[in-house]
Amino acid sequence: MSERAAPFYCPYCGDEDLRPSEQNHGAWECAACSRAFQLKFLGLLARGVQRAETGGDRI
Repeated sequence: MSERAAPFYCPYCGDEDLRPSEQNHGAWECAACSRAFQLKFLGLLARGVQRAETGGDRI
């Protein structure tokens, strides 16, 4: 299996200048806004994702 996927952009400012943090597994640092965040996979939903059927197209 390959390495885990990296985030494409910062969830706070949207910039793409991200670097892995040495503090925790799954932690990332954003050079643009100086924030650190951590990603964690929680698991799969047993029921899956349900979509509500509205019966009409939205524009």
